[in-house]
Amino acid sequence: MNLKTILASKVRQRILNELSKQNELHMMELVYRVGARYNEVSRNIKILAAEGIITDEHHNKPKHTRTRIIKLQDDCRTQKLLAALNNLREDDNIE
Repeated sequence: MNLKTILASKVRQRILNELSKQNELHMMELVYRVGARYNEVSRNIKILAAEGIITDEHHNKPKHTRTRIIKLQDDCRTQKLLAALNNLREDDNIE
């Protein structure tokens, strides 16, 4: 995991921030909360999923549209990444 690559994008930081508040979100809810376009959020989700930080699940429900649920992985690496993100956020608030 390359920490600089993961935290280089403000959209990725906002995605991780929103998922840390709620462990899983519907894709469109995440797009709304992050405040970015669907394609941009989707591209960043692929990067985070490739790193093993999140999972991207598709559910097909009868008589409903296809839903896409984004979940934060519950492992040691993810917790360390969230801690680093929180430390960076706290440092920005101090200055």
